[in-house]
Amino acid sequence: MPDKDVVSWNSMIGGFVRNARFDEALRFFREMLSSKVEPDKFTFASVIYGCARLGALNHAYWVHNLIIEKKIELNFILSAALIDMYSKCGKIQMAKEVFDTVQRNDVSVWNAMISGVAIHGLAADASAIFTKMEMFNVLPDSITFLGLLTACSHCGLVEEGRKYFDHMRSRYSIQPQLEHYGAMVDLLGRAGHIEEAYGLITSMTMEPDVVVWRALLSACRTFKRLELGEVAIVNISRLMGGDYVLLSNMYCYLKRWDTAENVREIMKKKGVRKSQGKSWLELAGVIHQFKAGDRSHPEAQAIDKILGSLIQRTKSEGFLPATELVLMDVSEEEKEGNLYHHSEKLALAYGILKTSPGTEIRISKNLRICHDCHSWIKMISRLLRRVIIVRDRIRFHRFEGGLCSCGDYW
Repeated sequence: MPDKDVVSWNSMIGGFVRNARFDEALRFFREMLSSKVEPDKFTFASVIYGCARLGALNHAYWVHNLIIEKKIELNFILSAALIDMYSKCGKIQMAKEVFDTVQRNDVSVWNAMISGVAIHGLAADASAIFTKMEMFNVLPDSITFLGLLTACSHCGLVEEGRKYFDHMRSRYSIQPQLEHYGAMVDLLGRAGHIEEAYGLITSMTMEPDVVVWRALLSACRTFKRLELGEVAIVNISRLMGGDYVLLSNMYCYLKRWDTAENVREIMKKKGVRKSQGKSWLELAGVIHQFKAGDRSHPEAQAIDKILGSLIQRTKSEGFLPATELVLMDVSEEEKEGNLYHHSEKLALAYGILKTSPGTEIRISKNLRICHDCHSWIKMISRLLRRVIIVRDRIRFHRFEGGLCSCGDYW
């Protein structure tokens, strides 16, 4: 097919995006531009989504500028996508600026803004946007309330979450779906209301799915509620790696090494593999990815040197590695070594290596950041006087001056 038109290019770019091959989608988009084929709103919808998933801020700015340059009309789909992109790239203020300048007569635009502030832990903003939405007579939908419940969960606002969960039914006749129950169980579980979370699950009018049970299981691990944790694992109909890992983790926290090993043996027999931690950052328009314990990077030696220096400096400042998080029956020294090579630490060391002092560093991670890395990066932000932003699977963390925007609640 020598003469590819915009539809052909859109099919390829959309295919890469649907298969989570976001880097390739962006590369193909550049090839499309080089081939003098003009992108349309469908092209940009896919490319914006790819930028959002990568958290690639430089690409995000470039794509937004292209939309302006090519005078692409911002319909509600593109408007919502731009808001989502800037939110997921860590630029919530830019997301708000887009929100303030676009047409807001479609609920999806409001939902994008509510979800955006939610992942940044800005529950008050989410509530204010919802109030404004009601004033503009835009009817909320199930996605609106999922964003509100997520915002409440990230900030521990149990009463506020209960209120929204009730209002969606009583005021708007929106019946909670599995996602809403999962968000409520997550909210209650994070706040330590384990029995109430379990009670909510047992009162559901539909069969709880793996997400709902996993939310309870995660809370049981945090608060060491082994009995209910085992109930959760038994009730999960589609067991996945993360669930076995959570159960194994609980046994390890209790130092029940043999039982934890039995769980791992079950994982091996079922072919279940633990998700590997991966972190990435964008420097000069290039995405650099790191895996936990990774030694494959061309500059691995320089990264190790920077990381070793940072480790010694934090130790001299009194930082103690959270070795209890290494769920293996090995020596303390081995546990420390394991913690120091988490993917976000490697990415941070590379960011420090490649940027000038004081430059903001932005990292994305596929899993939830662990408590050890969270505490360590807080200290690094103070010692180096840097702003460090980490987007994990749950939310954004803005580290500055030894503090985190999440208030240590995530």
